[in-house]
Amino acid sequence: MTSHEQRHSEHKHDAKAPLVELRTVDVAFNHHTVLRNISLKVPRGQTLAIIGESGSGKTVMLKTMIGLVRPERGSVHFDGHDLTTLSDKELTRERTRFGFVFQGAALFDSMTVGQNVAFPLREHTRKDDQEVYEIVVSRLAAVGLPESIVGKKPAELSGGMRKRVGLARALALDPELVLYDEPTTGLDPIMSDVINELILRTRAETKVTGVVVTHDMHTARKVADRVIMVFPLSRLEPDEPQIIFDGTPAELDAAHDPRVTQFVNGEAGERLMEMRKMADLRLNLDW
Repeated sequence: MTSHEQRHSEHKHDAKAPLVELRTVDVAFNHHTVLRNISLKVPRGQTLAIIGESGSGKTVMLKTMIGLVRPERGSVHFDGHDLTTLSDKELTRERTRFGFVFQGAALFDSMTVGQNVAFPLREHTRKDDQEVYEIVVSRLAAVGLPESIVGKKPAELSGGMRKRVGLARALALDPELVLYDEPTTGLDPIMSDVINELILRTRAETKVTGVVVTHDMHTARKVADRVIMVFPLSRLEPDEPQIIFDGTPAELDAAHDPRVTQFVNGEAGERLMEMRKMADLRLNLDW
């Protein structure tokens, strides 16, 4: 039995129940609401892509899913456990079941590649040095990186290599849920597709559940089973839902909501007119 299978056997669950569920969640910072009345279920084994404009709350939603951000209202459930009711110690234990790939890789500059990938193993397991090293090399190999980079510092690597080291670190503990925050930002088209292929391979080989925040429509179409689009609250009516699309990538391309099609196709026309109207309104108010 692999370590991934062992950890699954330790947590009895209803296979039909969602792995992640947000129930009527509101999130606010300094009285500014970012997410409003969000209800969402992510089934086990699904890869969900979250798309939307900058400032629409995508990354906040991602962090709320694993308890890094606590909601003002509502509850967040992972494998049947309400994360909002757990103690810090209990929440830390649950987080060993998550892997998080940060937007900028978020590697520790003072550590070597090997030390970065080993970090969660050192923090959360009692494995000896040889076991840790073998896992580090295995995870690096899984993302196409050679053992020879173990002693290098992140500054010695290209942007694409740093992203892959970040993914290797996220996979170190055999997580059941992997979250990706803009995994292809800042990469050229070829390296972006390498990352996409690694996300697909990770799902195929480990049956992991994935949530991907992205602006890259190629990534959303390629890696996701399901796509949701969130919209900025500042441009919604009080009774309008913040998730304005929820469907497959094929359904995304056939969406009739002009807000969705404009985003998917990268069309700025109506948005530019809207921005001009807002600027004119502010100017008139100033006068």
